[in-house]
Amino acid sequence: MKLQHYLGGLEGLPEFNFEKRVFVEEWEKRIFGIHVAMMGLSNHLGSALPAYPIDEVPTTFKDEWTWADLRTGAEAMNPFDYFKFRYYEKWLGGITQFFIDKGYVTEEELAERIAETPPAPEGSGEPVVDDQVISYLRLGDSPRRDVAHPKFAVGSTVRITNVPADAHSRLPGYLRGRTGKVERVFEGDYAYFCHTGDGIGDPMPIYIVEFDPAEIWGPRAEDGPLTLYAELFEAYLEPIEEKE
Repeated sequence: MKLQHYLGGLEGLPEFNFEKRVFVEEWEKRIFGIHVAMMGLSNHLGSALPAYPIDEVPTTFKDEWTWADLRTGAEAMNPFDYFKFRYYEKWLGGITQFFIDKGYVTEEELAERIAETPPAPEGSGEPVVDDQVISYLRLGDSPRRDVAHPKFAVGSTVRITNVPADAHSRLPGYLRGRTGKVERVFEGDYAYFCHTGDGIGDPMPIYIVEFDPAEIWGPRAEDGPLTLYAELFEAYLEPIEEKE
């Protein structure tokens, strides 16, 4: 993950203001609702688990939208903007850019709407659309696609890959190139809801890998019986070659 999006494991960072409220302003609730509606109307749900009759839903939204898309939008932000904006301001930026990139709206149209007085909220929308979003909220979309087919067993020593950085990743940067031990293999093969340039997307096993802090931070690691665990897709693991 890019620096501004994943700070875990780094030292010497300045003090941050961690906002405790879920929603700071009322408009943030609407952004959350827009995101949820987009997820509930994403066209990949026709082949999801469970399968949804998404082709029969009368919506003009005809693209895929998952958590991966939302994260990609945030990770693509200029680092200075990322640290300047609050949580849902980042969401707003990512969603807005998605709609512009996909041709649903232009920057000029957005500027015109911003200059207008916002209309009063209307009632519920198309019942079939509402029913689909509610169904998605209740049933979700399981990433599990099969039983597990792991290459590594519990107890195996593995090295974390150092694949080239991509626009979006689920690999914490500070684990790259480090060595750990498989502590658990999850019971299924799990898909990621988009394909990334560093290897995830298709169904694959997920592992919990155990790390000695000294392996990650060297002499700077704190003393004591401490252990770090990370959940990692199989694409991020490689075997340790035995010396002859």
